[in-house]
Amino acid sequence: MAHMAIQTAQQRRSAPAEIPDKLYFRIGDVARICEVPAYVLRFWESEFPHLKPNKSGTGQRLYRKRDVELALRIKRLLYDEGYTIPGARQVFQTEAREFRKKSAGPELPLPVASSGAAEAGLQKVRKELRELVGILSSPVGAAVPSRQVRTVRPKSEKTLDSGGLFGV
Repeated sequence: MAHMAIQTAQQRRSAPAEIPDKLYFRIGDVARICEVPAYVLRFWESEFPHLKPNKSGTGQRLYRKRDVELALRIKRLLYDEGYTIPGARQVFQTEAREFRKKSAGPELPLPVASSGAAEAGLQKVRKELRELVGILSSPVGAAVPSRQVRTVRPKSEKTLDSGGLFGV
């Protein structure tokens, strides 16, 4: 009899939990899916920064499917694989680092321009920024003639000219 109870518990651990196809899950639903009490889920939220359910207007936790999957993964790491909480956190950090390495891809070289071309490019950007400042500082509803942009010299232009913004 005890042998069957152990076998059933092992089968339950190895069988992946069935996650219903819903947009949001309440904490009670997630607790049932993960087979842990709700207070354990709340504790995991404090220990694992990626486990952040949304909250409804009434303050009720609303888990998404990826949150439920993460909670199941945390449970497996802690209960089945024997990780400590810091150890499980380290697993997630390592996976995130590896993912960033893979997704970053090869770096593209920046074109090397002569200093004159760079200077001209910065002058063009500076001019466009001044035009935008003029547009944004005009009163709401004021008509800006098409094809002609009003250039207004704002009080803060000194910061643009003196190299405060671009250092040029």
